[in-house]
Amino acid sequence: MIFKCKNCDGNVVYSPEKNGMYCPYCESMESEEKKLPEQGTATCLNCGGELHVNDYTSATQCPYCSSYIIFDERVSGEYTPHLIMPFKFGKETVKKMLREKFKKSVFAPSDFFSDAKLDSMEGMYVPFWLYDFDATGHYDGECTKVRSWVAGDRRYTETSIFHVVREMDVSFEKIPVDASDAMPDSTMDLMEPYHYKALEAFKAEYMSGFFAEKYNQTADIMEGRAKNKAAADTSAMVHASISGYATKRATVDGVHLTRTDANYALFPVWIYNYKYNGEDFRFHINGQTGKIVGKLPIVPKKVIGYGATVFGLLFSILLMLNYIFFF
Repeated sequence: MIFKCKNCDGNVVYSPEKNGMYCPYCESMESEEKKLPEQGTATCLNCGGELHVNDYTSATQCPYCSSYIIFDERVSGEYTPHLIMPFKFGKETVKKMLREKFKKSVFAPSDFFSDAKLDSMEGMYVPFWLYDFDATGHYDGECTKVRSWVAGDRRYTETSIFHVVREMDVSFEKIPVDASDAMPDSTMDLMEPYHYKALEAFKAEYMSGFFAEKYNQTADIMEGRAKNKAAADTSAMVHASISGYATKRATVDGVHLTRTDANYALFPVWIYNYKYNGEDFRFHINGQTGKIVGKLPIVPKKVIGYGATVFGLLFSILLMLNYIFFF
């Protein structure tokens, strides 16, 4: 599908800044009309150009006319997202965020912040599974408390042994696990947290103007990562309730989990891929909170130059002090 402007026939996109559908050609708001393709076609609905996409792409940009196309069959049926978190920040805002965050990075390549490079940044809706669990944490063990005191010329130590039992019920809602093979799990974990109040029922309109993927793996396959998160948090809460003891020795220490729901959602991520000396430096920016994850490249010549400048200044100061001291 494609969203066309009923006024000028331009491609209408979702604008995070304007918080609505916007035609960048005639600057009209909420003027979109949805046009659907024939089933199974992989051509641009605007110019007819052939679209080369992978098996999981659900939204892309035509390389010929720059229109944003959404593949209807990949956001419908079993692939219909339950929820979507619309982009809160547009590209220009994210460019400012990157410049602000790294403005003091004097060793970065000069063109890292250039419009020519930053304009290559792409907004993408990443598929996520959001899991709900009921968890019960069990602990049964032997704990000790140690008390020492001195009487006369002797030190006494008393060790008290306690039988400690804990059982804690915890409910988890919407534990996120990305369902994209192309996105590093560790990076997606660092993108958290998202503000779930911004989640909305899925509307395809939010995808216009961005790239997107459908989920690569089913909820059952991806469940293990969410279980590990829920189990670790439950265990931490149980152990936090056992405090004030010198030692702990558990005979039972476990967590039982029951999945109660799983929702398919699309989360917004800006991706900036910068290449330096043949190496890719990829930055991921949470499109809802603005959190930036990425490692900045360093130019060795700038480091050497900076060191030489500092050394030169110090040498000049020493010469001045030496002159003052002797004269």
